[in-house]
Amino acid sequence: MPSQPEVDHTASAVILAAGLGTRMKSALPKAAHPIAGRPMLRHLLAAAEQVFATITVVVGPEMDGLARMAAPHPTAIQHDRLGTAHAALCGSENFGGGEVAILFADNPLIEAATLRRLLAERRSSGAGLALMAMRPADPARYGRLVVEQGEHGPTVARIVEWADATEAERAIPLCNAGALCGPADRLLGWLRQITPDNTKGEYYLTDLVRLAVADGARVVAVEADEAELRGINSRAELAAAEAVVQHRLRARAMEGGATLTAPDTVFLSHDTELGPDTVVGPHVVFAPGVRVDGPAEIRAFSHLEGCHVQSGAVIGPYARLRPGTVVGLGAHVGNFVELKATTLGAGAKANHLSYLGDAAIGAGTNIGAGTITCNYDGFNKHRTTIGERVFVGSDSVLVAPVALGDGSFVAAGSVITADVEADAMAFGRARQASVPGRAAAFRAGRKTGG
Repeated sequence: MPSQPEVDHTASAVILAAGLGTRMKSALPKAAHPIAGRPMLRHLLAAAEQVFATITVVVGPEMDGLARMAAPHPTAIQHDRLGTAHAALCGSENFGGGEVAILFADNPLIEAATLRRLLAERRSSGAGLALMAMRPADPARYGRLVVEQGEHGPTVARIVEWADATEAERAIPLCNAGALCGPADRLLGWLRQITPDNTKGEYYLTDLVRLAVADGARVVAVEADEAELRGINSRAELAAAEAVVQHRLRARAMEGGATLTAPDTVFLSHDTELGPDTVVGPHVVFAPGVRVDGPAEIRAFSHLEGCHVQSGAVIGPYARLRPGTVVGLGAHVGNFVELKATTLGAGAKANHLSYLGDAAIGAGTNIGAGTITCNYDGFNKHRTTIGERVFVGSDSVLVAPVALGDGSFVAAGSVITADVEADAMAFGRARQASVPGRAAAFRAGRKTGG
C-alpha cells in the first residue's frame, strides 16, 4: 500500500464550532449532530488530523460535551457570538508561525486531500489568501466570488453576499465555501482590522478578502466538489450530507470486496468493517463499532452495533446484534434473535425468536426457539455460561447466574434456575397430568350452562 502523506508540521488549523444550530431547532450544538454515527466535528477532525500539526476548536460557552468531542485537541471559548472573524480570533493564540487554515465544523465532509491542496495552491501561487470554492447545482444564497484577471493570474476581488448582490452577480456560479488559509502573521493582522460595519453588527470572516486585496495581496480560489464543501445548517441539509457519506461508505465497502445486494438500502457507520466476500442483504443497518470478517452473510433487515462477526457466520434475517457481542466461526443467528454482550461459539446456532444477553455460549451448541436468558434482576446484570455441544430446548428460560455444562440437555419449556452438570438432562417444568374424559365433560357443562 502507498504510504500516507505526512502531517504538515508548519501548518495549523482553527475549527469554528460554536454555532447553536438555530435552524435545526435542536438543543444539541450543530457540530455535535451525527453523520454515519459520528458527530460532524469528528468527521472534520478526522480529515484535519491527517494534515495539520496543531488543531484548535472554538466552541461556545456551556458546550462541555462538544469540547470533550474535540479532545485531545485544545478548545477556545467564544463567550460572545460576535461573528465568524471574532470566533477565529478566539482561537488565534494557537495560530503558530506557519500556515493557518480556518475551517467550519458545519462543513464536515472536506477530505484530507482537499485540505492539502488548499495549502499547496496558496503556497505555489504566492497568494496571501486561498479560499475554498465550489460550483453548486443550486447556488441559492451562497456568497459569490467575483474573480478578476490580475497581474499573476485570476484573483478573487471580493465576496458578494447574496442579499447584497446584483442580478449579474447572483448569476456567478462560483460560490464561497467558507474554509480558507494564509500565513499566520498576515491572517492575524487582517483579522484584527475587521470591524462590525454591517446590519448584524458582527465581525465577518469574509471581510478578509477586502482587507487582503487592499493590502496588495493576491487571493486565489481553490475549487472542490459541492459534495465535499456543502454546508449544514438545517435538518434537510444534514440528511443530504448523510446521503453523500453513505454513498462514499458503500462504494468503499464494495471496492473492498463486500457485496451489497441493494446498496441504497444498506446504512453503514463511519467505522464499519466488512471483510472480503461478505454479503449484505437489503435494509441492513450497521451502527458504530461493527466488524465482519469475510466471508460472512448478513441477511435482510438486521441491525448490528458494537459487535464482531467472524468468518462463515450467517446473521438474520431480522436479527439484532447489540454491543459486546461476538459471533464465532460458522455460527448462525436467525430471525428475530437478539444478542447482547454475548459470545456465540464456533458453529453454534440460535435460529429463532430468542434473547441471549450477558452470555457465553460454547461451540456447537444449539439454542432452541423462544429461549431467553434472564440476565437482569432489576438491579444487576448476571451471566449465563453455556458449554460446548449443549442442546437447549425450545421455550426455555435460563435464570442467571446459571451454568450449563458441556454436552448437557435442557428439555423444552424448562425454567432453569440452578447449574446443570456436563452431559446431564435438565427438566424445569411442572409434571403433566391428564384426566380421562374431562374435556368432554367440560364442553357439555358449558353447553348446558353448568
